[in-house]
Amino acid sequence: MKLSHRIAYAIALWFGCGLSPVGPGTVGSLGALPLYFAVRSKGPLAVLAVTAVVFVVGTWASGVVAETKKTKDPQIVVVDEVVGVLIALAAAPMTTAGVVAGFVLFRLFDMTKPFPARRAEKLPGGLGIVMDDVVAGIQAALVIFVLRYAGVLR
Repeated sequence: MKLSHRIAYAIALWFGCGLSPVGPGTVGSLGALPLYFAVRSKGPLAVLAVTAVVFVVGTWASGVVAETKKTKDPQIVVVDEVVGVLIALAAAPMTTAGVVAGFVLFRLFDMTKPFPARRAEKLPGGLGIVMDDVVAGIQAALVIFVLRYAGVLR
């Protein structure tokens, strides 16, 4: 396997999280937490900047894995979950309740894929793999903003 493909696999599988036999999407989302905790003290814009980098690199890596596996959205690819949960967490307060809410809401939207997330899956290549999770992350972030505005989440 070429070095570029090895790098793509490492990123797309989020350094092994995608190999989990049980709930690879949830494990991949959990795998994003160390990165989030490393960056969150710099603020939500720093989290979003890191998320943008992971999005670009993850889209490329997801496309490489999908192409080599000859399948549209391989279950082992979890970098998309990393991007989505980071978007949700960027909106959440830096509290335990905020992290739990961001994680749970993202997983809820990711698993149910309400409009327009399901439509985003239809985009070609790595972009289609990652964009539905971007949409789920944005949907979770919107709910978090409402909960924060209502004073329910602090």
